[in-house]
Amino acid sequence: MKNKITTESLIQQYFTPEEAQQLHQEIKAEVEEIKWGGKRKNAGRKAKTGVVLSFTARLTAEEKEFIEYSRKNNLQLHELMQG
Repeated sequence: MKNKITTESLIQQYFTPEEAQQLHQEIKAEVEEIKWGGKRKNAGRKAKTGVVLSFTARLTAEEKEFIEYSRKNNLQLHELMQG
């Protein structure tokens, strides 16, 4: 398996431990200042109160007509399928 080249390995290779520590501190300060990465405040989906989900039924005109008829006449599909 090949050795992976990471940012940390490059820092260790090219900088002294003191320089590496200073570099890490500068990076941390920059990330905090600019707000790079990590969880952002108020990120994600917002809860919507009082909004009901809407469902769309993709039906033909005949299917809509049958559903309206069955609701109007209180037809039970289960009973119809029995016999």
